[in-house]
Amino acid sequence: MGHFLSRNGDGLKKKSRKLRKKKKRRNCFLQGPCMLCFLGSVEDDWPFESAAVSKLVSLNSPEECARFLLSPGERAVWEAQGRSLLSKLIGPPARFCAADDSEMVCKRKCAELQRCTPRKQPRCAFQEDMENGEERGDRRCLLPSLPSSSSSSSPSEEDGSGAGRHTDAGSASTSSSSCCCQSSRNESSEETKSAENTDINQLPSSILLKVFSHLSVKERCLGASLVCKYWRDLCLDFQFWKQIDLSGLQQVTDDLLVKIASRRQNVTEINISDCRNVQDHGVCSLASSCPGLIKYTAYRCKQLSDVSLCTVAIHCPLLQKVHAGNQDKLTDHALRLLGEHCKELKDVHFGQCYSISDEGLVALAQGCSKLQRIYMQENKLVTDKSVQAFAENCPDLQFVGFMGCSVTSQGVIHLTRLQHLSSLDLRHISELNNETVMEVVRKCRNLTSLNLCLNWTINDRCVEIIAKEGRSLKELYLVSCKITDHALISIGQYSSTIETVDAGWCKEITDQGATQIARSSKSLRYLGLMRCDKVNEETVERLVVQYPHIVFSTVMQDCKRTLERAYQMGWSPNTSTAS
Repeated sequence: MGHFLSRNGDGLKKKSRKLRKKKKRRNCFLQGPCMLCFLGSVEDDWPFESAAVSKLVSLNSPEECARFLLSPGERAVWEAQGRSLLSKLIGPPARFCAADDSEMVCKRKCAELQRCTPRKQPRCAFQEDMENGEERGDRRCLLPSLPSSSSSSSPSEEDGSGAGRHTDAGSASTSSSSCCCQSSRNESSEETKSAENTDINQLPSSILLKVFSHLSVKERCLGASLVCKYWRDLCLDFQFWKQIDLSGLQQVTDDLLVKIASRRQNVTEINISDCRNVQDHGVCSLASSCPGLIKYTAYRCKQLSDVSLCTVAIHCPLLQKVHAGNQDKLTDHALRLLGEHCKELKDVHFGQCYSISDEGLVALAQGCSKLQRIYMQENKLVTDKSVQAFAENCPDLQFVGFMGCSVTSQGVIHLTRLQHLSSLDLRHISELNNETVMEVVRKCRNLTSLNLCLNWTINDRCVEIIAKEGRSLKELYLVSCKITDHALISIGQYSSTIETVDAGWCKEITDQGATQIARSSKSLRYLGLMRCDKVNEETVERLVVQYPHIVFSTVMQDCKRTLERAYQMGWSPNTSTAS
């Protein structure tokens, strides 16, 4: 049938070439070859007589083809019904663009499908097939099958089959919606699988390096580096080995420091505090291989001697910070080498190094004129001579601490030369008088923190002068000093800058002093009253409510804050277990 509706339906075999020359070109509304275009010669393949074939070839329209193929009786019945002969042969008109779609649209409207909330639907398999077919160049129409008009032979039968058509339309829409739902479930499962299969290693290495930078050395070495080779390579990145913090790791030995020294020559900071298995050999290997070392920290490494710090001083001329507190074997020889080779030194801490004396500190002060911070603690061999040397040779000093050293007022008075002094720690100075302290406060106008704890000579008059003269003072520590309520009242009355006052263990402080300083001070933010036994806890509770911007420190108040922080972190008495 397609042969009569096609255009240029010529045979392809060689035997019919002469016949094709005599034929006329036929036109119909379908484009391209049809089934009969590929038939062989007329004599071999065509079942009709040659006269019928010649007549068939001469047909020029689809209607003529229909009249030729139908018998007279069938043609009379079909024409009596007023129907097109073409629809008898080619089936339902919905399959061709030439047919009218109004009947089909009306049937869809009459299907009375249940309305749903408009939403974005996933592509179903039918749409995917359409797209895949178009991409392959397949132009076939993939419309769902519709009931054929040839199934009804009379108008009454056609009208009676309307309900069936509606049922078919409803079933078609149901199947289509089920297809969409199934496709939606498939896509959601695929998205879940893709989310599960998301690999963190797909992130750029710069982002992973940023994440690893928040891990400690222990977490990187003993955790992240063991995940995979890629993470191991990232953990070996040079930026993680510029500042090395190995404090408290007892697994650190000389072998590890030697390996770091052999592979990383760009180390600028090293912290080996509390590493008891590190010896002088490991520190010397690291120092000799890292000339750019800037900060060296080794608290409580009692096993180290002068050799380690001497090697650091010789091979690291750019050194700026040396914290080597609580090293019993450290002597003045290492300090002399620091003064000779490390001209950029700015921060030193040699607290509780009991073998250090004035000789080493004077050499250090004379060689390192850029010092800004010096802290000594319980160094009984350090006297006023060292304080004078630092005051004369290091004008940039900002932080000075001589807690528990053999220093007197004659040495402290030299600190008045330091115009940049901001923090002064004079705790437990046995021979410190009030006049020296008041003179230092008057001369050092940039002083912001003053610690006078454990000095029984400090009295109310000294505190009053400090409150009046300390125009930049923000922190004042008076623990276990010989002061009364008058000192606290003077602070509240004369000072507009002091924010922190610690008067713990001052037995003469009462409710009056605590109340007056809280009421009159506009800048106070912290008041320490630990073990001030004459201050009632009820008074403190009232002050806490009345002045919420001030933190009051007593035994009960500190316990309450500790419990509150524990509750905020999820702790509860019922879930606590014995350690």
